[in-house]
Amino acid sequence: MSELNTPVFAPQLFINSGVKSIDFYIKAFGAVELRRFMNDDGTYHVSELSINGAMFHLHEETPRTHSFSPEKFNASTTTIGLFVSDVDAFMNSAIAAGATVVSPVQDYDYGYRQGEIRDPFGHIWMFEMKI
Repeated sequence: MSELNTPVFAPQLFINSGVKSIDFYIKAFGAVELRRFMNDDGTYHVSELSINGAMFHLHEETPRTHSFSPEKFNASTTTIGLFVSDVDAFMNSAIAAGATVVSPVQDYDYGYRQGEIRDPFGHIWMFEMKI
């Protein structure tokens, strides 16, 4: 049983760019690398990162388990939603670090302000906040 009292989700993102991707998430989102485990061949087994307490893991592509980065197919099948206190600041920081806009920041009638980016490794992130 987990030492946590409530379930915690940690998205597992697959990459093929090692330290370059870790550096991007630190610069773009203010991520903190919590720990890193390497494989015997020098690739990443996992890098555990956190953005404002929201944890996620980075892994090198693993073809034998059919775990590929979005770059493999030039597509992403998942959007990672992250609630933040300032959507505009997160979007601007991500763009300055090399992300591209998928959907510009706007207010929605259901009470959220949202925007989406594609990071340089093909992952789509949606930043959102209640308004």
